[in-house]
Amino acid sequence: MNMEFKEIRRISSLIGHNDKAEDAFFVMSRVCEATEDFSRKVKADMWNQDSQKCLDYMGYGLGCLRSACERNECQTCVVNKWCNHYRNTVQSKEYEKVALTFADFFCGAGGLSWGFHRAGYKMSLANDIQQCCIDTISLNHPEVPEKHIIAGDIEEVLSEIEKASRYNVVDVVIGGPPCQGFSMANRQRIIDDPRNHLYKSFIKAIKLLQPKFFVMENVRGMLNVKEQIVQNFEEIGYSASAHILNAKDYGVPQNRERVIFIGNRMGIDNEMVFELIFRQGASCERSILADALTLPKLQAKNIPNNTEVEDDLSGYSIAINNSNMDSHYLKLINEQRRIHFLFNHKARYNNKRDIEIFSRLMPGDNSADPKIADIMPYKRREKIFKDKYFKLEPNKPCKTITAHMKYDCNMYIHPFEARGLTPREAARIQSFPDDYYFRGSYTKTYMQVGNSVPPLLSEIIAKSIYEVLYRR
Repeated sequence: MNMEFKEIRRISSLIGHNDKAEDAFFVMSRVCEATEDFSRKVKADMWNQDSQKCLDYMGYGLGCLRSACERNECQTCVVNKWCNHYRNTVQSKEYEKVALTFADFFCGAGGLSWGFHRAGYKMSLANDIQQCCIDTISLNHPEVPEKHIIAGDIEEVLSEIEKASRYNVVDVVIGGPPCQGFSMANRQRIIDDPRNHLYKSFIKAIKLLQPKFFVMENVRGMLNVKEQIVQNFEEIGYSASAHILNAKDYGVPQNRERVIFIGNRMGIDNEMVFELIFRQGASCERSILADALTLPKLQAKNIPNNTEVEDDLSGYSIAINNSNMDSHYLKLINEQRRIHFLFNHKARYNNKRDIEIFSRLMPGDNSADPKIADIMPYKRREKIFKDKYFKLEPNKPCKTITAHMKYDCNMYIHPFEARGLTPREAARIQSFPDDYYFRGSYTKTYMQVGNSVPPLLSEIIAKSIYEVLYRR
């Protein structure tokens, strides 16, 4: 069975029991409705070829959804992201909706996109080189046909940009292109450095699509070459400004500084947008790490190379959500919705030594702490590896979530438990909603979360651009 069926089966096993085959058949016939989406067409084809085999594999659990399904209560259905009928319906409605549109290049798992989606924009296209990122963003944006969420080289996408874009007009282009050669800025222009070909492609995308605005996110070091970047955009007809924004100032429980470039071709002063961003930030309720960590307790895995094994002790990719969701922060990221399932809350493997280190440390302690001196494996180089281990502090914003978590979470030790953060906990700290499901291998879920722009920050940027465009 394909991935979609496996995920639906897991959900089906959790939602209840129903012995009526006809009820399960009715729901599954909608879930497997004919569709143009290529990956979900496989599911439809399998259903058409042998519906009984699919039902036998799935069980009758989904039959519990029949009454709601007949009433078309799709918006609150627990399998709507996996349901072809729902996806077909919302894709048609989205196309007709009057709204600003955006294209996201180097989209990753979709942090920037989710913020613009929350702000009411429509996605015209998204592109990333990593297939797991595309699988993630496609699942979580059922309103967008798969053919406009594209895995592959950006240059290939740009060569067929009219086909790739869902809408004729793209109002905003967003993205965070890797820019490896900016440290050589004193010797040559960034755009001419061969290591920065992806940055050059991002500029090409803006030139081709001619959006009203663009938003470019990158590491704070890019501010050192601000003048060059502004010049590059001026050469294609766009004015640009840049500021360092810290996610903790915008309601996110994380100390995360990034440089944001905003530009336009409308003759608008970009500083007006930043003024609105700063103003919204000033009114945001501040959050701390503890606001995000209300999830069920887990234990670190103690058997190596068993990532696929799931149990009550170390967690599941998909489980019932019994966590406390009453905090202001959780209500904000989940948009006041009650999320019935918990996704990607799985603890990773740690050896006995690391688990012992995790147990001894207190919040705020690092590798140099005397409590672990006798078992610290890097004590000869403790100045270099001072933060090799760090136990997070619950009453402060979290340190910056990074893609390094795919290797280990020793720098992200849970403040109350002897383990590293799970992908779901990291996603909460990034401000993704609880039902944003990250696909791909376990380590790649960490990579996707760590590379993302916090959606809450992205939403504020999106709303500020909208306000400048339509209320100035």
